[in-house]
Amino acid sequence: MPALERTWRASWPVSLGATLGGLARGAGDPAYRRTDDRALWRTMRTPDGAATQRLEAHDGEVRSQAWGPGAAWATDRLPRTLGADDDVSTFDASLHPLVASQWARYGAGMRTPSVGVVLEILVAAILEQRVTGQEARSSWRWLLRAHGEPAPGPAPEGMRVFPDPSVLAAVPSWEWHRAGVEGARADTVMRAAAYAGRLQQCADLPLADAHARMRALPGVGVWTAAEVASRALGDADAVSYGDFHLAHTVCFALAGETDGTDERMAELLEPWTGHRGRVARLVELSGITRPKRGPRYAPLDHRTR
Repeated sequence: MPALERTWRASWPVSLGATLGGLARGAGDPAYRRTDDRALWRTMRTPDGAATQRLEAHDGEVRSQAWGPGAAWATDRLPRTLGADDDVSTFDASLHPLVASQWARYGAGMRTPSVGVVLEILVAAILEQRVTGQEARSSWRWLLRAHGEPAPGPAPEGMRVFPDPSVLAAVPSWEWHRAGVEGARADTVMRAAAYAGRLQQCADLPLADAHARMRALPGVGVWTAAEVASRALGDADAVSYGDFHLAHTVCFALAGETDGTDERMAELLEPWTGHRGRVARLVELSGITRPKRGPRYAPLDHRTR
């Protein structure tokens, strides 16, 4: 089918990687691909159906090509997807040297995305609860390959679209176990699929209401809601409290403290209220981590449970 095309010019030099890189669930993500021509390909399950989108950015001009039943939805949302709603004018990076240097490096092209596809971003976050990144990425690949559908249009080989909520709700428990997803996370995914319509409405709610609606779903807490809000809803203030590594990283990077807590991280980020998630993201991009201690975590085999 022919592509639905749009060219949009931003008021900043858009960086696709800095803005949308957080959507990738590992190098083998079937829903996200960077190609040698510097294009970014992504698939999504829009309210209108499956879509594939190819993006190119040059000096603030972004060209979008989209295919599939959801192509018009993806095309219309392009500015918000790339962070057009993200107001950086009140962000003061000079409050800390590391934040200032990171903003000088990434800030020109980096914005907080609002991709709007709430259920699939939520499910990806649920799969990341209480497990290693390697385990979560493996489960995500399995879900799209086993129950997603081929990407519409001329997408790179192997790209898939997140399953329709009805398909997601029909995945049997034994398949979740074989994919390394224990009962609690699988149950949360099933509940999310049952409330897909209500969750999708979060894309148009005030941020506080959207957080509250997501957290009303059993199994979705502060961490999971923040992970969704910072990608799907354009929330630059969303901090993933409860993360296994984030508090240690932020406290060490900003204050040189090796034993970070959520409470201490909140104190350090308070001067940037309204942009706290942005600061946490900049710290993560620095690659600074506290000295490692203790044995490595061994992935669990849920197939035996």
